[in-house]
Amino acid sequence: MNHYLIVYAILFVCFCIAFFIGKHAKKHDIIDIFWGLGFVISGLISWLLGTKSIPGSIITILTAIWGIRLTWHLARRNIGKMEDFRYQDMRKRWKNNFELNMFFRMYMFQFVLNAIIGFPIVFTNLEVTKPSFNLMLYIGIGVWLIGFIFEVVGDEQLRQFKSKPENKGKLITTGLWAWTRHPNYFGESLIWWGIFAISLSVDYTRFWLIISPLIITIFLLFVSGVPLLEKKYEGRVDWEAYKKQTSKFFPFPPKKR
Repeated sequence: MNHYLIVYAILFVCFCIAFFIGKHAKKHDIIDIFWGLGFVISGLISWLLGTKSIPGSIITILTAIWGIRLTWHLARRNIGKMEDFRYQDMRKRWKNNFELNMFFRMYMFQFVLNAIIGFPIVFTNLEVTKPSFNLMLYIGIGVWLIGFIFEVVGDEQLRQFKSKPENKGKLITTGLWAWTRHPNYFGESLIWWGIFAISLSVDYTRFWLIISPLIITIFLLFVSGVPLLEKKYEGRVDWEAYKKQTSKFFPFPPKKR
């Protein structure tokens, strides 16, 4: 059987299982928790089926580190809490055939996104046979590391800020959050540019794999992620002041007050 078919069939089944868990728990923000884990699953399956090259092993290890960390972070934040406001809003908008809409418009849509964005990992694992230690490989690892630091540090700074009772209802505007209003999303985007660079290090003719980081960056910046959070705080006096001082996405020194 075609190895690509095996990888994506397993990934599809896992997304279906995630849907039934969310349906049973009446808490569909489980899809957020499963997002990173989906890349880990397709990465590990493709590595087991593939050539086990050095670039493939590196890209799989980095994906596993990122995906497992993100899954743990979101699980710790979401499990035992009320369903995220985005999904509560969907329940109101899709009250007719809500579960059917949720399955196709959220779970299956994210399955397709997961498959496309994670394709450089699967492709590298299944197609690359030669070792590749060159400048592009090291650049990719470096870009991935910077992105990972932004995401992990940004998430941890936010967690610590929210853990203090005196900060309830306030905005975090310090640390990485003084350089960008969304350091965790910027970090996630950068991680995929690093993955792309690693996959490109083997063969520069595979530039078409750029579809992966482009999609995740566009999705985070213009579709989900950033727009949803910006809309949530829109109109607040402290938020409007924060917007004037701080870059929206790409890190930039904060403006002087």
